[in-house]
Order: sequence, then structure tokens, then C-alpha cells
Amino acid sequence: MVLPPGTLLQLMYLRGRLRRLPRGRFIEVGPGNGDVARLLLDHGWSGRSYDLDPVTVDALRDRFAREISDHRFAAVNEDYVRARCHDKADLIVSCMVMEHLPDDAQAAFMKKASEDLNENGIMIALVPASPAHWGIEDEIAGHCRRYTREGITALIAQHNWRLLHLAGLTFPVSNLLLPMSNFLVNRAERSRLDLSPLERTKLSGRREVAFKTRFPGVLKIFLNEYTLFPVHLLQRLCTRSKSALVLYFEARPCSRAPRGG
Repeated sequence: MVLPPGTLLQLMYLRGRLRRLPRGRFIEVGPGNGDVARLLLDHGWSGRSYDLDPVTVDALRDRFAREISDHRFAAVNEDYVRARCHDKADLIVSCMVMEHLPDDAQAAFMKKASEDLNENGIMIALVPASPAHWGIEDEIAGHCRRYTREGITALIAQHNWRLLHLAGLTFPVSNLLLPMSNFLVNRAERSRLDLSPLERTKLSGRREVAFKTRFPGVLKIFLNEYTLFPVHLLQRLCTRSKSALVLYFEARPCSRAPRGG
């Protein structure tokens, strides 16, 4: 599978952050194609992923059939906020999910995540950033908002969490590619604007846009973690950019012991 450059850069950053954490159990919300779950499982984690879309869940069950058989992973077709979680998690991961939630649903998500974390657990989240870059892809995906650094800080404090780490990602590559990305998305997916926000949200985890989310296999020669490593280093130098199109943050409920980094 050939991943988009922005996705690769996010995964590279996440891999570095995961090295700081002891392995344990995870809950993932909004797994998409399963790339984050793959990263976690390969690093010795076990857990489950929740998604509203049954097609997405079926694809995850096919991709992770061995891990499911080994009782290391489960793909669950439920609304995470309404799901009953029997075991506390060491890590909750939310990748490109919170922007789909109206304010009341976002508050419910933060409360649910707090309840499902164990004493030393943290949440990792990635969200679209820079409201100035709102565009066709936000509309098609059913987004309610793009975030700012100040907005994330306020959100975390409002719900009685402690912000541990905040970084802008994929800058400047995603910014340079954004005009072409908007063109491709508009051409391939504009018809989705006729769907309800909920349906657009369900479909956002499985998209087939040539040269945006899907690339010919031959391009893996250029789109891989080795060739993008210099760009990853540049990304790390630019984590404070207010123009970054993705924000990564780690947080813990305030009742838990602090963790720096």
C-alpha cells in the first residue's frame, strides 16, 4: 500500500512519540484504513478500534485477521461514545475524528475518553488545523471545524485535562500540495456534498481519490519513510508553525499524575 506523504509524515511522528510509552492496551477511534492500528500492533500493543461504518470495520477485520485470531485486536462497529468498554486503556488514539463532532458530542467524547483511561493513561489525537485553510475537503468530509493551537489548549482546559504535548505536523509539504489536493478532491468527491454530515463522516475513513489517497504502486519508490525522512526532520523543526495543517496533541485528565515531554 502506498500512503500519501502527509499520512506518512504523521505516522513517522507518532512512531517517535510511541517510543516514550510502555506498551499496553489501546482504544482507537476512527481507524480509517488501519494504518495507526498497524503501527501500534507492530510495536507490541493490543486493543480495539471503533468505527461507525460497517464497510470500514469489515476491511479492518480482513486486514487484521491474524491479530484478531490471536486476541490482540478487535474491530468494533459502534459509536465509541455510546459503547461499553469493560477494560481500561493505557492509550486512546483519535486520528481525524474530533473535527467531525459538534460541540456537545465533542464534550461527550472527552468525558468518555477520561472514563476509559487507566490511572496512567493518555490520549493522543490528530486533528486538522489552521481555519484559514478551510476548504472543499473539510466540506466533503463533514468537518465542523479546524483547530488552532490556542483552541486545543482551551479545549483541554475546559474539560479538565492536562495538555502534555502539542505539535503542528506536515508543514510545509501539505501546504505546498494543498491547491492540487483541493482540485483532486473537488473533481472526485464533490457529489458527496449531497449527503448528510453523518454519511460524509462515515465515508471519510475510506476514500479513493487518485493521487490524493490512492497512488500507483510504482510510486512507493518515492513515497516511503526513507525518502521522506529529510522532510520529517523539516517537519520536526516546524512544529510551532501556525500554518501547519495538522495538529498532534497528547493529554491526560487532570486527576492523573503529570507526564512531561
